Amino acid sequence: MAHSIYRTSIQQRQEKIGNLQGKAATLHELAGIYANQWEVAKAIALYEQSLELQEKIGNLQGKAATLQQLAGIYANQGEVAKAIAFYEQSLELKKKIGNVQGKAATLHQLAGIYANQGEVAKAIAFYEQSLELEEKIGNVRGKAATFAMLGQLLADKKGDFD
Repeated sequence: MAHSIYRTSIQQRQEKIGNLQGKAATLHELAGIYANQWEVAKAIALYEQSLELQEKIGNLQGKAATLQQLAGIYANQGEVAKAIAFYEQSLELKKKIGNVQGKAATLHQLAGIYANQGEVAKAIAFYEQSLELEEKIGNVRGKAATFAMLGQLLADKKGDFD
């Protein structure tokens, strides 16, 4: 609780001095705290405020990150269409700014959603795109995680144990 009060105080000071980027970042962090405490409505409201400020100041990286977090919340809530829409918006921004690692992570998340929906072909395609990017940037952990998920998907959904 004290952590939230401290962050709110910082947010108020940043607002007074006109630091919109700082305020957006603080709102984003506060939203994460509420999301971790399963206070979903508060988290969404704060992420939306952060998103509004990110748009206002033209911070594409911050906007992509906030969209990614909103997508994760909606995915956890079972609101698949909203989750996909937010992930796709985040993906487009990451493409635009050249964030290859972020793009790979978002593709991985989309693959997981499609796998959970039983859309195996789409899931495989997204995992393969993610894997290609992970290979390109040399992210061994990302590759391992994607290979694991892809292998599990193939074994569980297609019975392909090879």
